[in-house]
Amino acid sequence: MKAEAPAVTVARGARDVGAWPEAVRGRLAEYYTRYYRDTLGVPGWQDLVAVRLGEEALETRHLSRLESAMGRRVAGLRLLNVGCGTGGFTVVAQRAGASAVGVDAEPAAVEICRLKADAEKGGPTCLLAAAEALPFPDASFDVVYCFSTLEHVESVPATVREMLRVARPGGAVYIHAPSALACYEGHYKLFWVPRMPKALARWYLRARGRPTGFVDTLTPLLPGRLESLVRDAGAREVTRLEPADARLPETGSPLWPLVRAYYRLFGIGPHIELLARK
Repeated sequence: MKAEAPAVTVARGARDVGAWPEAVRGRLAEYYTRYYRDTLGVPGWQDLVAVRLGEEALETRHLSRLESAMGRRVAGLRLLNVGCGTGGFTVVAQRAGASAVGVDAEPAAVEICRLKADAEKGGPTCLLAAAEALPFPDASFDVVYCFSTLEHVESVPATVREMLRVARPGGAVYIHAPSALACYEGHYKLFWVPRMPKALARWYLRARGRPTGFVDTLTPLLPGRLESLVRDAGAREVTRLEPADARLPETGSPLWPLVRAYYRLFGIGPHIELLARK
């Protein structure tokens, strides 16, 4: 049964909600209603859907972070977005002057990307493909961008190898992924025990009144392990980008002061952020 499209209002941080045609907005609302309400059971899911209707505003900040890490603009570069979702970042990169291509393994997400590309009149290309088997020749892209995707793939080593394979010599591979050492689960928006076993995670989610199926699809990564995989795949240089304390998200728990102290003590954050050079 198709999820009912929500009646949404513009949440703080959303922008240009009316920019997309009604057909695109309707598909986005349906897609993210199924995700936030039905799959994750997030309270306040309507606000999250509203943000996604104007997700390009959020992705503009992500593009700024990428450009800051690379030390240059993406204009004039050929960019691949691995796990592009509904295409917000790919659109923003294309508008910024990149020749952008997105790939995703979710047919519904790819269809929304294509609707956006049609509405852009010459917008970015989007292909249906698994991250472990990217449909491009070697050395095809100046930048490979992968944000919150590695935790979902069937094989992290194969995906990392593919990203390095399609990057050009001297090109950049940017990876942002949740850390297994984090005290916050960013999909469910919940306080989380670091490296929580799946059986305990399912019990915890049931106790919080949340659906449990999605947690079985997640594989949070250890920073050192991911860095090793990137080097083994052929990166000549890997820089771990450490988050500033101000960027650490509140967990919503009264234990937050302890969480912040834990992050500071061990020099970690809720995410892994790497920039590799081939």
